[in-house]
Amino acid sequence: MKLISFDLKADFAFFRKPETNATLKTLNLSYNIIHKPAVLGILGAIIGLEGYREKGKLPQYYQVLKDIQIGIEPLNHDKGNYAKTNIKYSNTIGYANRGANFLTEELTLIEPEYRIYLLIDETHEYHQKLSDYLSKGMAEYIPYLGKNEFTAWWNSDSYHEYKFLKREVSDEGVKIRSIFQRSINVKNNSEAPYPDIMSYDTYENPFMYFERLPRDFDLVLIQYDITEFVYSNYLINNAQSLKNLVYVNELDSYVQLF
Repeated sequence: MKLISFDLKADFAFFRKPETNATLKTLNLSYNIIHKPAVLGILGAIIGLEGYREKGKLPQYYQVLKDIQIGIEPLNHDKGNYAKTNIKYSNTIGYANRGANFLTEELTLIEPEYRIYLLIDETHEYHQKLSDYLSKGMAEYIPYLGKNEFTAWWNSDSYHEYKFLKREVSDEGVKIRSIFQRSINVKNNSEAPYPDIMSYDTYENPFMYFERLPRDFDLVLIQYDITEFVYSNYLINNAQSLKNLVYVNELDSYVQLF
């Protein structure tokens, strides 16, 4: 196994929240941070796997890559947030709206950028192909961030391989570079991870960012499985309760893979 990363970015992105599907005069909202199902689609496009072909059937890219573990680190953000703009669309095609102008707005991300960590199984054909393509800046299909017109790219220079350890995590404050899953609180919150507020002087602008993001697909209902995520530059206490934390030697910090 090897841990790699690459920096993915675009001029715009729109990761639609399903509860805001387009209706007349509706502002459609986007997730602020890219989520795993979107990342899997991008990885599938890079190595030429098929997307959705049949309603109610999961696409080839998901079936091939669903078990790959990923980590996500937002880059060039404002305390976890990206700038956004409203983009208005109109559709005047008769069969789509019975002759009326259909208007909708989308709250679109501006210049989002994410560092994507991947745990590569070097014995897996598609994992190895993915690592090779990412290291060379190659793609079979053009990847995009949520919509076809929002072309995504990465530079081969952003590709990195790391030495990592799945070592025991201290209950004292540790640095977690990626977003991490907010665990279920147990025993009166005594074992839940929490920020070390005394570490605020380590950072110029300390922050905690929370967002409910798709972690996977619900394979019964074929819809997003939503999980609470946290992103912060505080040190995190009780991080030993978080699953799949790996310590990255070169970064002197942890990444959560999920």
